[in-house]
Amino acid sequence: MIDLTTEFGKQVEQRLKSEEVIWLTTVTPDGRAQPNPVWFYWDGKAIIIYSEPGSFRIRNLEQNPRVALNLQGVDVLGNHAVIISGQASIKHGYSQPHPGYVEKYIGYLDDMHVTYEQLCAKYSVEINITPTGLHS
Repeated sequence: MIDLTTEFGKQVEQRLKSEEVIWLTTVTPDGRAQPNPVWFYWDGKAIIIYSEPGSFRIRNLEQNPRVALNLQGVDVLGNHAVIISGQASIKHGYSQPHPGYVEKYIGYLDDMHVTYEQLCAKYSVEINITPTGLHS
């Protein structure tokens, strides 16, 4: 678990609560880093992401559950960088997305031309990432 009691930790936790996109980097079976932006929810202990079951990120995580996450908001000088190391676990067939995740993103579904039910059906794998390291 990461220390969120330091000044930096408190800033990171605030950003985990407010930012809408995080960059998830997984590792391919041949060792290449594969970053991509994803929606996420911070529940206070884990970063929760939903994914399609056949996606490259799920295949990568099944081979290697170690990940890196980067928050947005870095300026040209590299200020405000946040890099989180973590360990992912995968849950197929969850019952429904975390209520906080739904509240955070429900307003974007019309723009995506999908219903809540379609979102749940398409992104049917829950990824829970336990942060293990934090640095800027």
